[in-house]
Amino acid sequence: MSDRVIHVLFLCTHNSARSILAEATLNHMARGRFKAFSAGSSPRDNQQPNPLALKVLANAGIPTEGLRSKSWDEFGREESPVMDLVITVCDNAAGEVCPYWPGQPATAHWGYPDPSDVSGDEAQRLEAFNQTLMAIRRRLELLVNLPPDKLERAMVQQAARDLSRS
Repeated sequence: MSDRVIHVLFLCTHNSARSILAEATLNHMARGRFKAFSAGSSPRDNQQPNPLALKVLANAGIPTEGLRSKSWDEFGREESPVMDLVITVCDNAAGEVCPYWPGQPATAHWGYPDPSDVSGDEAQRLEAFNQTLMAIRRRLELLVNLPPDKLERAMVQQAARDLSRS
């Protein structure tokens, strides 16, 4: 696995905030070793990424082009990229029965509070998104810096699960 791009799918219920932040951030940090995707178990019709998620990504210098909310069904199709690692980033998605993922990827749960649930003025809500982005970024920095042997199929699941405690 260390000599090819590692595909990572981030899952959250609506695919509008946490999973979008994780997808964009990992793709920005990937150094050619990772390709991130995101999806939701129940994205709403015509749902788009949360505007505050896009704003904090842009403020952090992370590209947002092409980000969109989508169903996890898109990644269970035969023509979809085979995932090496599937990470749930919200507790709701972690408790749901996930579809079959071709290739039997490693799985992990990295739970984050939903910044979309924070009330208050825009500055307070933006701060919640910034805090979530920083927490996600911290774990992703550890992931992208794992030595290649830790990313072998037998090791990636344990490594990703260990990062949930970081």
